[in-house]
Amino acid sequence: MTDEELMLAVREGDLPKLGVLFERYHVALFDFLSRMTGNPTAAEDLVQDIFVRILSYRATFRDDGRFETWMFRIARNARADYFRSRPPVEAIADEALEKPEKAAGPAHQLERGREVLRLKRALLMLRDDKRELIVLARYREMKHEQIASLLGIEVGAVKVRLHRAVKELRDIFLGLSDEAASSPWNVKKSARVLPTI
Repeated sequence: MTDEELMLAVREGDLPKLGVLFERYHVALFDFLSRMTGNPTAAEDLVQDIFVRILSYRATFRDDGRFETWMFRIARNARADYFRSRPPVEAIADEALEKPEKAAGPAHQLERGREVLRLKRALLMLRDDKRELIVLARYREMKHEQIASLLGIEVGAVKVRLHRAVKELRDIFLGLSDEAASSPWNVKKSARVLPTI
């Protein structure tokens, strides 16, 4: 069954189908929320809250809608509510946020690890709306049309905002690289990590 068929079944009262959707999406939601918050504990709490909300708001799912877009809209709202009701917390750099890396030599792994940590810091330094665009487009690999639908903006606006967000992220990343100038490698080598986002 497609995601949409499963959600329609949930909407009509077949609640065990929500378990199938949970299995399909809980990792993707956790990844999205971890990258957005920098806090894996908050991300775990939010994933649970999102599926409770999906169950609560199941009657609002439309026959012609995409489940993933609808779910991420709920996720955005849940994240906003969560942080509105709590004091800000320090971002936690967590290796679980990064995709697995192919095996390489120790020097390369150390260099790559530093680049990844700087990239995570840079990502968390962006405004929420810019970080969200990058996470949706580059990590979740959502199409521009899907992001436009989720955010309620035009596709052209998504492209422009995403371009600006990536440029700002690159500037922040390179600024952090300048701070680390005492390290044994240079900014040009560090810039290689940016295309991976």
